[in-house]
Amino acid sequence: MLKDLGPDTKEPIVVLNDEAHHCYIDKAAEKSEGVEQADREDRDRNEDARVWFRGLQWVMKYRNLKGVYDLSATPYFLKGSGYYEGFIFPWTVSDFSLIEAIESGIVKIPRLPVDDDAGGDDVIYRTLWEHIGDKLPKKVGGTDPSSWVIPVELEGALRSLYRSYEKSFLHWKANLEIHGEPPPVMIVVCNNTIVSRLVFDWIAGRDIPSEDGPGFYKPGNLSLLSNSDANNLALARPHTILIDSAELESGEVLSRDFKEAASVEIDRFRDEYRRRYPGADVDKISESDLLREVMNTVGKKGQLGEHVRCVVSVSMLTEGWDANNVSHILGIRAFKSQLLCEQVVGRGLRRRNYEVNEDGLFEPEYAEVYGVPFSVIPSDADVPVPKPKSPQTDVRALAERSDLEITFPKLDGYRIEIPDQKVRWEFGQHTTYHLSGDRVATKVQVEGVLGPDEVIIIDYSSIRNQTVAYHLAEHLVTRKFVGLDVERDKKPWLYPQVLELCKHWLATQVTYDANTCPGHLIISEFRAEACERIYDSIIGGDESEIQILLPIIRRFDSEGTTADVNFGTRKPIFATSKSHVNYVVLDGKVDNTWERAMAEALEANSNVASYVKNDHLGFSIPYVLNGKSYDYLPDYLVRLIAAEDGVDRFLIVEVSGTHKPKAPTVAKALTARNRWCRAVNNSGNHGLWGYLEVHDPGPDSYKAVVSKAIADLYAREPKIIGQTDEEN
Repeated sequence: MLKDLGPDTKEPIVVLNDEAHHCYIDKAAEKSEGVEQADREDRDRNEDARVWFRGLQWVMKYRNLKGVYDLSATPYFLKGSGYYEGFIFPWTVSDFSLIEAIESGIVKIPRLPVDDDAGGDDVIYRTLWEHIGDKLPKKVGGTDPSSWVIPVELEGALRSLYRSYEKSFLHWKANLEIHGEPPPVMIVVCNNTIVSRLVFDWIAGRDIPSEDGPGFYKPGNLSLLSNSDANNLALARPHTILIDSAELESGEVLSRDFKEAASVEIDRFRDEYRRRYPGADVDKISESDLLREVMNTVGKKGQLGEHVRCVVSVSMLTEGWDANNVSHILGIRAFKSQLLCEQVVGRGLRRRNYEVNEDGLFEPEYAEVYGVPFSVIPSDADVPVPKPKSPQTDVRALAERSDLEITFPKLDGYRIEIPDQKVRWEFGQHTTYHLSGDRVATKVQVEGVLGPDEVIIIDYSSIRNQTVAYHLAEHLVTRKFVGLDVERDKKPWLYPQVLELCKHWLATQVTYDANTCPGHLIISEFRAEACERIYDSIIGGDESEIQILLPIIRRFDSEGTTADVNFGTRKPIFATSKSHVNYVVLDGKVDNTWERAMAEALEANSNVASYVKNDHLGFSIPYVLNGKSYDYLPDYLVRLIAAEDGVDRFLIVEVSGTHKPKAPTVAKALTARNRWCRAVNNSGNHGLWGYLEVHDPGPDSYKAVVSKAIADLYAREPKIIGQTDEEN
């Protein structure tokens, strides 16, 4: 533009900065005390702001810049800018805040959860990330096709918000569809591509391929948003789309992972594009351009995104996205600032209708918002200055010690390969289950700063016991009673026997908290826990000749490694030489010797190739205690020097220590030895594993105990899959 004006022009230039919260110079060189450091996302935004501001400085230097006017709905500094987060730009001359826009009726009224009947002090669907953030996968990995078990709190939030969406959809169907209006839209904002794909599959369903012929489309769990019809065939016009707004904004080619994740929907939209625009060469349109067109036309009559009902987005939807039919928003990510909360909620505040009623006023419109801890009334309290912290030690994997790396499988549970024999079971103390619905809100009250509130209710008591038994049996047959190839070796002929088992188990083994009922067992995580109890009634303590215990590898995070360790600590430390990680962190006081003694014993043993303390490592053993599922974190992982047979051998070490009166529990030790190690060893893909539990023999005898356990592990031969214990 400036080039077109000519190098010698002196005509005055006026700049209008839209979205001007991206236009300022930070104070990176003069950080104020108490100002929080920025994370990666905020650092990128601060850099964007700095680049544009310096561009304006250049224009001012070489051209006649008469004035600059900033326009923004959120004129605030970001974290790490050198100012307090949320501090309004000091050059602001007119601040028409969101609360004033809401009161004026020119935007929708956001309604957030303010009360529910779940257990705990907070409103669970308002602070959703605090309950699910550590339960969601962070990276791709693994090929095991076992379905993801969605966290209880997330599934409850989706079902509750969908119940409200159904009401909006029925209102649209009865009153607006006849006028050609597009349907209401739900937005789901996720933290990464893996989570977005899992949530998308859960909502919309997915293609199930078949080697013998055409596959089918497995329906999603929310029928109005599913991408399949009543015959389980994929819809020509998908109801739900998956969008990575950060990738689309970058202007670069979509990443391979995202293209694979959205391949089915991209093909559907290509077909739709051909129908709408006959003669257009759609093959020359890139995936990025096609998805950008779909996203930008959501809610617009006669265009490609007209029929979209749900948008599952990675990162926040692009600024300027102006669909006016957004009625529901769910945040599945961390919201570290009110600025981000306002921007996400703002995607749903554009009104559908600007016609006035008989009183000359706009009729109120609402947007239901879950998972975004948004506050429309800012606080004017003083910002506290945090107390200075003592220095910390960086604990991390050292690149120069990469030869000491230890990798390990990550398990969601265990399954059993069983042939065609009759399924037999025996109930006992280990098969009982107490069901508590504290993490699920069946009654949620939402309200905004203006207008009426609403109560959203889900009635799990209306679900019949027979239906629950069917869900349990289907879960067991498809995820537990399988062979080495999960998809190929399913055994549907076991279903009638397993269904009978599930009915007996429901009738005799389950107890319930008040306001909890069998219908709660359709929730994925509760169903998975229940099936572990039922599974225990069959598997028993030892493998028999007719069954082989196998691991359920975590589908989207299948392998852990010491290379990922990187954290800070202020606890006492022990420097290592045989570990990929530079320090062992000692819990408790510096004179607590059991952890140090075990580390010294491992350092001294000539058969130890490397070891690592299980601290920020991500290694856990799923186990069951008193009807509840837990993760057991043993103390050390040890990799041994390779034996002549070429099989990698690993030892899991647990030291009770004097500060724990009885640890680990019997359930932990039995699961580690008889389930985890056995299942992983049976898989044949992860080496040979053993388990050592040390009951505080005293520092001097740690070396002897470790030496004996290592000798026993060397003496064991790898198990051959398909052979009985006697044959092996």
